[in-house]
Amino acid sequence: MEISSIHKALFLLQILLSSLLVSSRLKTLKESSDTSLPSNFLFGTASSSYQFEGAFTSDGKGLNNWDVFTHKPGSIIDGSNGDIAIDHYHRYPEDIDLMDSLGVNGYRFSISWARILPKGRFGDVNSAGIKYYNKLIDTLLLEGIQPFVTLTHFDIPQELEDRYGGWLSSQSQEDFGYFADMCFKSFGDRVKYWVTFNEPNMLVIGSYRTGKYPPSRCSGSFGNCTSGDSEKEPFVAAHNIILSHAAAVDIYRTKYQKEQGGSIGIVVQAVWFEPTSNSTADFLAAERAQSFFMNWFLDPIIFGDYPVEMKKILGPTLPEFSSTDLKKLKNGLDFIGINHYTSFYIKDCVFSVCEPGPGVTMTEGFTLRTPQKDGVPIGESTVMDWIHVYPQGMEKMLTYLKERYNNIAMFITENGYGSENNPNSTIEEFLYDVKRVDYMAGYLDALSTAVRKGADVRGYFAWSLLDNFEWNFGYTIRFGLHHVDFGTMKRTPKLSATWYKQFIAKHKIVKSKMQESNEEHFQY
Repeated sequence: MEISSIHKALFLLQILLSSLLVSSRLKTLKESSDTSLPSNFLFGTASSSYQFEGAFTSDGKGLNNWDVFTHKPGSIIDGSNGDIAIDHYHRYPEDIDLMDSLGVNGYRFSISWARILPKGRFGDVNSAGIKYYNKLIDTLLLEGIQPFVTLTHFDIPQELEDRYGGWLSSQSQEDFGYFADMCFKSFGDRVKYWVTFNEPNMLVIGSYRTGKYPPSRCSGSFGNCTSGDSEKEPFVAAHNIILSHAAAVDIYRTKYQKEQGGSIGIVVQAVWFEPTSNSTADFLAAERAQSFFMNWFLDPIIFGDYPVEMKKILGPTLPEFSSTDLKKLKNGLDFIGINHYTSFYIKDCVFSVCEPGPGVTMTEGFTLRTPQKDGVPIGESTVMDWIHVYPQGMEKMLTYLKERYNNIAMFITENGYGSENNPNSTIEEFLYDVKRVDYMAGYLDALSTAVRKGADVRGYFAWSLLDNFEWNFGYTIRFGLHHVDFGTMKRTPKLSATWYKQFIAKHKIVKSKMQESNEEHFQY
């Protein structure tokens, strides 16, 4: 038998095994999942403009911070950039067909700020950018897919960075409010779910503490940057982002929400922190780790002030909110978006001596973050050194948020499994992504358990629809339910796409398609 024939036979055998695997995973989850997630639950996939769109200077788009950053040598591990990315800008109809084939009823994407306002409020509105997002939104709605729209996913017009230093300046609040107003006015009649910021906790850490994100500012032991202050600037940027969020929410609620009938929230990176031991010190350390990572943003937006733990440790390093700020802040969202991938063990470093490591400094809360306890990892490792498979963390995180924030509505806005883009792998090996299926099955089961126990979770968005540009990792990591040939841009469904499609079908979700003849925006 020829080698090619053997490969074909093995691939057919893999397909047969894949079918059995999918059926097995669905059977395992049937009892828990089918009874816990309502018919109006949003099942979707997630993306971001820089990682997907490409067309970085097309049709009047201005440069953003990532356009500039990725062209600096050494910024991205494989020397790549998002100039073309996966060409979603030109291929969105094909990609929406892929979503429709999955049976999803939601799609989370972000708007490129520089595509709408190339120079922020200091220049003209780019009508071509407005037109593009109108077409994207309307095409989604024609297929019964709800647009779940993020205003900014790590990107900001480079003009604002050059003009006043981006998020380090309070001027950013006015610019973001202006941008948000423009989006609400242009798209809000059809968009019912708005997110102001994606993972601002990761943004300020990457941009102003470690310097791995633009504008690459850091100091001391945190990184090798030409400028910055890792002990102070993350808190200044976070303060401006929190107030920018408050400004956008205030605009939406006073000018648009009643008429448009939508909701608005923020998305945070949510890592579950498991105490290393049963000691009170480690328990308090785990709580402190949440305060310095996630509650840093959620507490001011929901309660009107920073977490007590942060105020005690940081003192005057932490900016203060004015009385005017507080009026806008409290109860400043309708839902919390949660990007959850992994969990870590946490060890106290106040009453214990810790070796240098992630989390141990004062500005990080005096905790040591580690994936292992007594040499045993918290979960199976992945190609991403910060992601370990620990599905229990999903249920624990949702329970924690339910209890801390009075069970406010929640969406899982990202969850997914990254695998290596090994140049020696065959297309068959890329498509047979069993580990991604296992990962999704475990985390969705944990989500379903949390819902059965009372957590108000209203949607789940898999990261991601397609393999794409993964920030500092470039194209070396694949997260997609569909394989993308980065040379030809051909999209091919993986085993995980089949599994997710069948999982969604089991839930008989509601898809309400917009009638083309009744939609005035569809004509251009």
